[in-house]
Amino acid sequence: MAANSDAEPIAKGTIPTLKQSFRDLFRWRQRVAITNEYGEVATEWQTPEPLQNPVKLFMQLSAKDWVFFIVGLLAWTADAFDFHALSIQTVKLSKYYNTSKTNITTAITLTLLLRSVGAAFFGLAGDKFGRKWPMVVNMIVLGLLQIATIYSSTFQQFLAVRSLFGLFMGGVYGNAIAMALENCPVNARGLMSGILQQGYSFGYVLAACANLGVGGSTDSWKTVFWIAAGFSIAVGLVRICFPESQQFLAAKASGKPKVTPAAFFRETRHMLAKEWRMCVYCIILMTWFNYYSHTSQDSYTTFLLTQKEFKNDAASRGSIIMKVGACVGGTIIGYLSQFVGRRRAMVGAALISACLIPAWILPTSEPSLSASGFFMQFFVQGAWGVIPIHLNELSPPAFRSSFPGITYQLGNMISSPSAQIVNAIAESHLITRKGGDRVEAYGPTMGIATAIIALGIAVTAALGPEKRGSRFETTAPAGTDVEHLVKRPSDVEAGSDSDIGRGEKGGEERIERV
Repeated sequence: MAANSDAEPIAKGTIPTLKQSFRDLFRWRQRVAITNEYGEVATEWQTPEPLQNPVKLFMQLSAKDWVFFIVGLLAWTADAFDFHALSIQTVKLSKYYNTSKTNITTAITLTLLLRSVGAAFFGLAGDKFGRKWPMVVNMIVLGLLQIATIYSSTFQQFLAVRSLFGLFMGGVYGNAIAMALENCPVNARGLMSGILQQGYSFGYVLAACANLGVGGSTDSWKTVFWIAAGFSIAVGLVRICFPESQQFLAAKASGKPKVTPAAFFRETRHMLAKEWRMCVYCIILMTWFNYYSHTSQDSYTTFLLTQKEFKNDAASRGSIIMKVGACVGGTIIGYLSQFVGRRRAMVGAALISACLIPAWILPTSEPSLSASGFFMQFFVQGAWGVIPIHLNELSPPAFRSSFPGITYQLGNMISSPSAQIVNAIAESHLITRKGGDRVEAYGPTMGIATAIIALGIAVTAALGPEKRGSRFETTAPAGTDVEHLVKRPSDVEAGSDSDIGRGEKGGEERIERV
């Protein structure tokens, strides 16, 4: 491995940072700013560590680390199941409430719109009080709201319940990824991030399997919602059985004994004043990414049912295979991002997905559409597989629960009309199938929109920052007003090949990568 060499300091200001980030995208080595125990800053080029055997990376996690990771993964999976229980049954629900598919997707818009409010509330609660109880409340209430949806007798009641559902759904993501990833060894984060993000795709697969199992009758949507309710409540009850995040407790204990609300919100205001550019950038990035996933997947089952005129079982099978590709791609590309870099992984996956669009929407048979759907979502969710750890690394360290959740959900809020826009355009434009049938233009609508979004992601990621490998574990929770650095638990460093984080006198160094 080549020795480290001196590099120019990290650029200051928006335009200089964009220029430096774009140039660094084409350099294999990464620009790293190191702050030692005396506050002295040096910038150097570092060569990424080679990829390690995934089995060895898995073995670096202790039994307790695995418990936290699995619970976080289950929470994110249940969250996705709850959401997609609606999106994959749009046709059934439109028949049940005797309204258009576009009107049904209004519920998706309201859910995504209000998720940012829940993300702010529960994310800040997670940073202040810990990861456990905010998540428990989230999951149990989500299950109860799924039951309330079942008993909504009018479309207005349905929309009202789904709006409230969005508030509680928004709190899951930030706490789940903070709990799951904050104790992961540095060199295993890319792999674990990819696996964690695919909880979203796995939730879709489970919802599609449930939809396949209950059949295509109009009232069968209620059974899927009952399954979703049981799943969410079960995850909340399981979370009660395990302790608070050890990293949160250790970091809090090393600071002041009590985190006051005044100190917490004072530090929050300070963070926003200092990191507003990073906040804006992450919101823009997550807006693109949320348009990316919702445009390419939320109406996919409807696309198969209407434009391709598949039966419910065939459309469900196609959706399942599509999201299996997402699970595989997110895990693999998330793992590779540890070596090739977060931004290169996202840019490459986005551009490849754009090239696959014709093969994704033009075939007419179930095998061909299933195969192209698999590879399309392999790269769509492959880019997404990098996001949990990328957001954690870009986050101000003391706000790893609130910052990823809020930026993710604000992106969701901005992109909330995506499914409704796709349905409205598709329903208002008809195309002629082979054989002369006139059908709604879901394929062209989804294809054009996804191409624009993929290019937007590639440009935004190419111009943005990267802090791959940043050691955010050495920071106390927000509001503790701690100036000294907190030593990370020894098990987090287990298996790491790098001694960068330690100074010559046993002190610690903070590392910032761009």
